[in-house]
Amino acid sequence: MMLSGVPEPVIDYGPRHYICRRAAGPLALDGCLNKPFWEAADWTEDFTDIEGDVRPKPAKRTRVKMLWDDEYLYVGAELLEDQIWATLTERDSVIFYDNDFEIFIDPDGDTHGYYEIEINALNTVWDLLLVKPYRDGGPPVNGWDIAGLRSAVYIEGELNNPAAENRMWSVEIAIPWASLRECAAESRPPLTGEFWRINFSRVEWQAEPAEGGYRKVINPKIGKPYPEDNWVWSPMGIVNMHYPELWGYVVFSGEDGPHAFAMPEDERIKWELRKLYYRQRNHYAAEGRYEADAKRLMEGDGWSIEATVETTRSLFQISALSEDRMSLWCIREDGKLWKERVGP
Repeated sequence: MMLSGVPEPVIDYGPRHYICRRAAGPLALDGCLNKPFWEAADWTEDFTDIEGDVRPKPAKRTRVKMLWDDEYLYVGAELLEDQIWATLTERDSVIFYDNDFEIFIDPDGDTHGYYEIEINALNTVWDLLLVKPYRDGGPPVNGWDIAGLRSAVYIEGELNNPAAENRMWSVEIAIPWASLRECAAESRPPLTGEFWRINFSRVEWQAEPAEGGYRKVINPKIGKPYPEDNWVWSPMGIVNMHYPELWGYVVFSGEDGPHAFAMPEDERIKWELRKLYYRQRNHYAAEGRYEADAKRLMEGDGWSIEATVETTRSLFQISALSEDRMSLWCIREDGKLWKERVGP
């Protein structure tokens, strides 16, 4: 399969992180976050525009809490909103055609095999499995469902009623580890001290009151709705959520911690390999071949790795030593990133 060029995100690498504590007891889902279950969880930072600081700050605040136990990852989201509306009622509809809240989960951080969940104010869910990002030729598996997924929505105001005193809607989601093992390291839930790559998105359309509720505002020049806003927890530097390498770090904490997060040097190494992947794909799109000379790929910028490049007519692999110099981090033309032991 011919792979296209890859737009490079315009961002300094520094994904947000979150210390996810253990839940003290079971969650009775009703969508409301103002209850004892969530008291142990900190709020994330307020969401920003998907492109980061180059765009205006979101007009409406969004923030998230997370907890975990042996069975579930719990996510609670609060979305301030004076126009609370939704239209889609059928599961696995394209939920972002409404205003929505979205969760993205890459358990092992290799950017292949990850999950997406979207939910609107009617508590209608779209859950899907991505074998690969779209840029790498990966189709979404729409027929896949998270068995045992639980969700609830709470509305402070009234759904689809512009005359109501609308303030916000909130979401609670319990995601069973058993349904996430397929893409997880060693096919298991996380261990205390480990992190998964996770991000959250909010899609917000321009809307106006209409008979029976709201409608999207139409751009009269083209006769179609204005583009939606995309507000996220960890900024992407590009209007595309399907760059898992830029999602946040969610660290799973126990009674004894960890209580803080310092980005491992291996994550910096992986990011530099990812930048070389962008350059290699774009070189092929322009020249019809992959570049075999690592020095030419690494012109400009400050690099901390010594990279080795192997190419064929249609494939490439780029590798660099890990922080402990006992392994190689490797990346190939379809974006897959993995670790190989050096020597016996």
